[in-house]
Amino acid sequence: MVKTVTSFGRSGLYDWLIQRISAVVLAAYFVFMVFYFLDTPGLTYEQWSGLFENTAMRIFSLMALLSLGAHCWIGLWSVSTDYLKPLAYRFAFQVVTGGLMFAYTVWGIQLLWGL
Repeated sequence: MVKTVTSFGRSGLYDWLIQRISAVVLAAYFVFMVFYFLDTPGLTYEQWSGLFENTAMRIFSLMALLSLGAHCWIGLWSVSTDYLKPLAYRFAFQVVTGGLMFAYTVWGIQLLWGL
């Protein structure tokens, strides 16, 4: 059995499952944020800061951030393996996108948890 080193999961089934679960987490986060904005039309900095001081909201935001990274990686990996046939282009694309996603995820965690 051949396994691809650049794949996020162990197989296509795991990638598919991670993609779907991360989409559900992102959709739930999006819906929550839309309702929060609609519920607080005169949103102040204190309210916004208070929302993210709540540990449950931080954990929910962390789940959304990690889901975004996983969802993007699997999607971009799939696109790159389908459409970038020359190995050098595909490798460069995956290195750049993987590096950017890692940097943005670490940056998001630092912003979220104030590290």
